[in-house]
Amino acid sequence: MKQRDNKALTLKTLNKSNVWDLQENDIFRLWEAAEKDADLKDSIRHYIDIVKSAFDLEEVKVDKPEIIKKYEARGFKVGMLRMDESTKVKWAVKKRPILRVTDLTYENIHHISTSKLLEVIDRNFGGGWDSLSQSIQDIIESGFDISTTTLPKDRLRKPGGMYEKKVQDGFDVLEITKGMWVEAIFAKAKPEMERPHLSLESEDFDDEEDLDDEDLPEIEDNYNNPDDEDDDFDEDKLTEESYRTTFETNPEDLNFEAENISDDYED
Repeated sequence: MKQRDNKALTLKTLNKSNVWDLQENDIFRLWEAAEKDADLKDSIRHYIDIVKSAFDLEEVKVDKPEIIKKYEARGFKVGMLRMDESTKVKWAVKKRPILRVTDLTYENIHHISTSKLLEVIDRNFGGGWDSLSQSIQDIIESGFDISTTTLPKDRLRKPGGMYEKKVQDGFDVLEITKGMWVEAIFAKAKPEMERPHLSLESEDFDDEEDLDDEDLPEIEDNYNNPDDEDDDFDEDKLTEESYRTTFETNPEDLNFEAENISDDYED
């Protein structure tokens, strides 16, 4: 996956997607850097909710060495987080592991490696790609190109076959044995595209007067221009040839029998 610069992130720019790029020490570092911001107190609940989307976050209510050691034994990092101007609270922070396919989300799918993805799929009871729900498949395919094939063991790696071509194209492979057959799941990370976003803020168009006619692009009206109208039209060019029918035939070839003409049309 794409390597990101975690040092460029701040608490204000943190969201439920890029928070997955961080580790426990990064949370304490960002929080400490934001302590001088006057609006930290007003937005603190918002920041905690973002952190909790990717981390287990527990307040250490009993600050004793033996309690801290228990948290650390469970993989937590313990440190101080300022809750307001005068209060600091000790918190235990631990990155949520992605172990099962149900741990995958649209927010974290771009933040795991291909090998990690295939490891998670392999843990899904060995059922293969079709054993995943459609919603999980959609999440995975939002971040990875996926292809599958199921072949007899002796044919899976046939030279010039799909397996060889996919590996040469940079795909990782998970092989799932199904009796005498093997399902191969090929995965390759998609480049993360920047989502276009259109800002229509009210201050940009506070008043209709802001839309000056001089700022609008001029559209040339060639359709209703009287100077150009009928320039190519010449009545002298209208000849009998202009009205010639495209249906040419000999009248004698038209077999109109007199008896087929109704008496209603006789003079």
